[in-house]
Amino acid sequence: MVKRCWLLLCAIALLGLLGGCGGYPRLLNIPFNSGGTAPNSPQAEMSPKISGRYLIFASDRLNRQDIYLYDRETEESIDLPGLNAMDAIASHPAISEDGNYIVFASTRGGRSDIYLYNRQTRQLRNLTANLDAQVRHPTIDTEGTLIAFESSLNGQWDIVVYNRFGQALNVPLAPQ
Repeated sequence: MVKRCWLLLCAIALLGLLGGCGGYPRLLNIPFNSGGTAPNSPQAEMSPKISGRYLIFASDRLNRQDIYLYDRETEESIDLPGLNAMDAIASHPAISEDGNYIVFASTRGGRSDIYLYNRQTRQLRNLTANLDAQVRHPTIDTEGTLIAFESSLNGQWDIVVYNRFGQALNVPLAPQ
């Protein structure tokens, strides 16, 4: 478990240095859709991430910023009932390899939190409701069991690792 946590932290750092998937640009040939049901639209698509067959991103469509999911194999957008809220600004989504778990940051009433959405049960869980700090930039491991994000709990931006049940994990500073 400790080794997996360390590998997740290393992967986050490496992706930040490389600027995305694989360190080289990729062009997804997805057609433009003026109806707003595909990834390419007149609105901004922010923080896109690819995990397996899924492309997940935030977009400012419908006069609010929500999370969108696109299946690259079926070339269809996937509905996310119960994930997006009218009174929240969602950002920085990430998805597990199997597409079952989505993690994202959301700001509501000036407070930022990290949420986990289970696509099978359509359950949305606030992982950081009891954390008295600002949070940002979540990511999730391929199995959907570990979530890492930045937290200002100590007066600086630190990386925090939680399990998908909202429990903070004690991750050592160096691999063992």
